Amino acid sequence: MPAIASSSNPLLSCAYEPALELLGDDYYDIVAAAEFPLHQLRFRNNDLLPVLGIDPATVLDDDFITAFGKFQHAPRPFLALRYHGYQFGVYNPALGDGRGFLYGQVRGIDGELYDFGTKGSGTTPYSRGGDGRLTLKGGVREVLAAEALHRMGVRTSRCLSLIETGEQLWRGDEPSPTRSSVMVRMQRSHIRFGTFERLHALDRKDLIAILLEHVVEQYYPHLQGEHDRYALFYAELVERVAELAAQWMAAGFCHAVLNTDNMSITGESFDYGPFAFLPAYDPSFTAAYFDYYGRYSYANQPGICRWNLEMLQAPLSRVITPMDLERGIEKFGSVYDRAYRQQMLNKLGFGELTETIADELLATTTLFLRESQVSYHSFFAQLRQHFSPTWRDAVEQILPDVQILDDELNLIWQNWKTQYFNLLLCLPESEVEAIKPHLMMKNPLTVPVRPEIEAVWQKITEQDDWTDFYMLLERIRA
Repeated sequence: MPAIASSSNPLLSCAYEPALELLGDDYYDIVAAAEFPLHQLRFRNNDLLPVLGIDPATVLDDDFITAFGKFQHAPRPFLALRYHGYQFGVYNPALGDGRGFLYGQVRGIDGELYDFGTKGSGTTPYSRGGDGRLTLKGGVREVLAAEALHRMGVRTSRCLSLIETGEQLWRGDEPSPTRSSVMVRMQRSHIRFGTFERLHALDRKDLIAILLEHVVEQYYPHLQGEHDRYALFYAELVERVAELAAQWMAAGFCHAVLNTDNMSITGESFDYGPFAFLPAYDPSFTAAYFDYYGRYSYANQPGICRWNLEMLQAPLSRVITPMDLERGIEKFGSVYDRAYRQQMLNKLGFGELTETIADELLATTTLFLRESQVSYHSFFAQLRQHFSPTWRDAVEQILPDVQILDDELNLIWQNWKTQYFNLLLCLPESEVEAIKPHLMMKNPLTVPVRPEIEAVWQKITEQDDWTDFYMLLERIRA
């Protein structure tokens, strides 16, 4: 057990709990953190500290470095979690936390249990020959992804800190040597679909039951006491994952590596590697350069999420009846369709509409986006910036500066404007007034598409100039 520090560092005196630790070492290995030659704090997420009952003004940068860079005086042992997973559809039993560990679990002031999970903190028994490190660029990208998704209303993990660590790393997918970092991620749970899949492969029904009871107790407490709580858990997980997929799709986000080991048992988005936000609406868009067949393309994400849930049925079938599992999964499609429809309506400024009217508007919207190849995010930002209640005075008032020369595309555009105009005419004045707030809430003016991230990184790598990074974060959060 690491020595406990004095309470002078607020990050070390949080309400840490050994919730997963108490399950026993069938689920993890106790590991040590790497020692780094440099500790330079590049990002601290002050927005998360009040959730932990901490006033950001009381936390020094050195407190972050001590806790999450030097890993000194940690309140709990570091746990490298064990799991398997389907990677690109192929089962891999050689997985587990290979460059990170569970730093600790903290009870927030909201009563929820949160995980602090590291990335880039050194080798573990599951490093598979890797160095257990995180590139600085990878850390920068994850900070931006998480903050952007949070701003867009996606249920996501967030980065608590990013510290540059002064090592030179060699990677095949970016110019090397490249700079190193260690990150701490805050999310509800690091228990993955693959955690259960490993126990199934080991034929450990007893451990599956223990873990499932733990998951219900900690993350689905409203189900405790129900005789069919395990079946209810799976049904709710299906709903959460379907809603998450809808959030990604509406946000124009491509996760890129939706293996079962990257799916959280709480239905939360996390672990951002080669992600990308859509430059333009393209169902076949694929974010990962190594996804040669487009398995994890943008349009495939809902289907892959359902497939991952189906794979999870194998270990859960040890304690849940096949009938209950099928009853749970059959809701995926309807929940996803409903959630995606509403997410997109919100991006267009509307609350609830009838299903038929909503589907017609969304079909025309996606048709225009696909055929025009305008920036996906700029289209909705334009609505946010220019919407006016006067748009229902005449259809010509709607985005009049948009001029389209192609006759066929212009026909689609005029059809969209007419549909939008007719909807405005049908709404009472109070609902028309509510459109602008909807648009502002759901459509940020800044989304970190790849060219913008690359421009920020160029300044960092060439001049060690972080100004654009911090400015981009400010714009994302605005």
